[in-house]
Amino acid sequence: MDILILLAVFTLLCAIGVPVAYSLGLSALVAAFWIDIPLEAVMLKISDGVDNFSLLAIPFFVLAGAIMAEGGMARRLVNLARVFVGWIRGGLALVNIVASTLFGCISGSSVADTASIGSVMIPEMIKRGYPRVFATNITICGSVQAIVLPPSHNSVIYSIAAGGTISIAHLFMAGIFPGLLFGLCLVVLVLVIARKRNFPRGEPISLRDSLKIALDSVWGLVTIVIILGGILSGVFTATESAAVACIYAFLVTMFVYRDCKWSQLPHLIHRTVKTVAMVMMLIGFSVAFGYLMA
Repeated sequence: MDILILLAVFTLLCAIGVPVAYSLGLSALVAAFWIDIPLEAVMLKISDGVDNFSLLAIPFFVLAGAIMAEGGMARRLVNLARVFVGWIRGGLALVNIVASTLFGCISGSSVADTASIGSVMIPEMIKRGYPRVFATNITICGSVQAIVLPPSHNSVIYSIAAGGTISIAHLFMAGIFPGLLFGLCLVVLVLVIARKRNFPRGEPISLRDSLKIALDSVWGLVTIVIILGGILSGVFTATESAAVACIYAFLVTMFVYRDCKWSQLPHLIHRTVKTVAMVMMLIGFSVAFGYLMA
């Protein structure tokens, strides 16, 4: 009966449109009052849920992605993807997918991926004659790769939920192939749709311009090497790798690309805090919910 009350309240709150994190927390509180469990015990479980050193990787990865996006890295990755696939029929859609894959390997967040790549690609695709709905759908589908590709936040959370019995590095390695396979499937789908709907081809880029674009993108690609290479080689833990990537992103954006101003940093930090707070609330309330379920 107690579990039914918990599930019923959670289902009702979700049905009326309450965000999942709040639904978990409120249903846990209602169930605690119903079962007559001290409120302090529920609060302690919420605190225990987010009291883990490995979770520090999430805010660092989010901040690194925000800095790189604000500093023009998304635009540079789009240009790099354009060199390789932009000349094919439906090239802008393919560029969208490839750029989302690369940026997902930096931010580990599908939300950051969508915001960064979408702000560049959706207006450009609409301008070139792609339907607005198609451009939006491709951007959203492409950003889903970030959920699986390292440094996925979900992998960090899953490792912690498993009690540390599965290392974050192993989960990152396990996410590489399915993430890339998902991206490849999207590419094949776009090629079929582009031929069917006769989407435009992009203009080929000269070798000289291609080299210039590649060199301009190297600094961003090094971030992927730092994150994946550092973790998979055992040089860094996931948290250390995230911190190093964040510092590297800051230095490159502020002193190499110089596309981000000092006055923008408070806004980036505020945006990061909002994203991380949402994730931490979800984790903490989920732990309390699971405690009452048990």
